[in-house]
Amino acid sequence: MKKKILTNSMNYIKNKKKHLNSEQLEIIEYGLESIYLTITKIIIILLLAKILNIFKETILMIVFYNIIRLFVFGLHAKNSTACLITSLMLFIGGTYLAIYLNISLIIKEILSILCLILIIIYAPADTEKRPLINKKKRKKFKILSILTTIIIICLITYLNNNVLTNFMVIGLIEATIMILPITYKLYKLPYNNYKNYNYI
Repeated sequence: MKKKILTNSMNYIKNKKKHLNSEQLEIIEYGLESIYLTITKIIIILLLAKILNIFKETILMIVFYNIIRLFVFGLHAKNSTACLITSLMLFIGGTYLAIYLNISLIIKEILSILCLILIIIYAPADTEKRPLINKKKRKKFKILSILTTIIIICLITYLNNNVLTNFMVIGLIEATIMILPITYKLYKLPYNNYKNYNYI
């Protein structure tokens, strides 16, 4: 199914955009594949969430995870199966933790500050397919990562809603785990990929 959709899409693009070179077509194909995998993964996760009666909560988990993920980046699994399993653990598992865990405010603050320290050290974390070669961009995303995390910590501290702040802190922890060198090692993925290039 995936192969057929991607092949048909690429054939259409090649016919309509004959001026594109092989490198540009490769980038487009990678983008289309990423979109396909993301859409199918989200459909599966949300269907399961609906069955488990945690649909709204799962959407909340996805939102808080991706708010920080947007700037810290982090690893992507090698194949769609590993990606789906990881996403189910993050979003379905994370949702259940957020709903049922009773975490004190001081513990949330400690965990959040620990995440901030790790983000200062390791963010942004790139991938082999999308290395962050440009030094200015890496600095920009690090600053945005730190600022976003500080805002989340402030919200965790001042919002008087235990469940909502659970979603925030768990989303922050999950996104932080995905940028750690040890996590890359567990997934057998290369780390700091930009160092393999003559970057600017």
